[in-house]
Amino acid sequence: MKILLVEDDARTADFILKGLQQSGFTTVHAATGPDGLFKAETAACDLAIVDIMLPGMDGFTLISKLRAAGNSMPVIVLSARSSVNDKVRALQEGGDDYLVKPFSFTELVARVQALLRRAGGSSEPSTLSVGDLSIDLLARKVYRGGERIDIQPLEFSLLEFLVRNKGRVVTKTMIMEHVWEYNFDPQTNIVETRMCRLREKVDKPFQEKLIHTVRGFGYVVETEADFRHR
Repeated sequence: MKILLVEDDARTADFILKGLQQSGFTTVHAATGPDGLFKAETAACDLAIVDIMLPGMDGFTLISKLRAAGNSMPVIVLSARSSVNDKVRALQEGGDDYLVKPFSFTELVARVQALLRRAGGSSEPSTLSVGDLSIDLLARKVYRGGERIDIQPLEFSLLEFLVRNKGRVVTKTMIMEHVWEYNFDPQTNIVETRMCRLREKVDKPFQEKLIHTVRGFGYVVETEADFRHR
């Protein structure tokens, strides 16, 4: 999936682009409104993230021009402007979602994925799986090789996040934001502690390991065969 980011602040753009790339997306960047409109029309993107305050053309106008040209690509407006009027106008011009800065990157990715699912006509799955591990999202139960695994609610949330991102490396910061909902403190080992407990239940009793450490980056859930071929 290819994401277009239209953002003029260099630091913000760099942060978002790196995060999207680590989450498995291809990215295109534009730093001005006119360039954003040009790339939206020519780069065959699947979704756009658009700031409001842009040089040359504001985000409202950019979105309006896209819709007038018949471009139905989903658009998330990402802006420091938090008034109801701004949100209403963004949606009236053709935006699909609105996220206020500062924001959680995990939430941004979740909104991107939700809009892409809707655009593709797919619904939210009721189960997730990797290898012989399956998660029943409705009953909130975990099975491995058909055998029920008893895990705590926080462990369930952690495992669900990992499996939703199977095959992708997730950083400690991403885990902290999603599972604990606060910014990562490099002095704490809470992620390592919880991951150790989760592995005791999900991996240790079984021959194949599914939760892997990618040193210097984070963790990934995938079969041992896929992990060996990284």
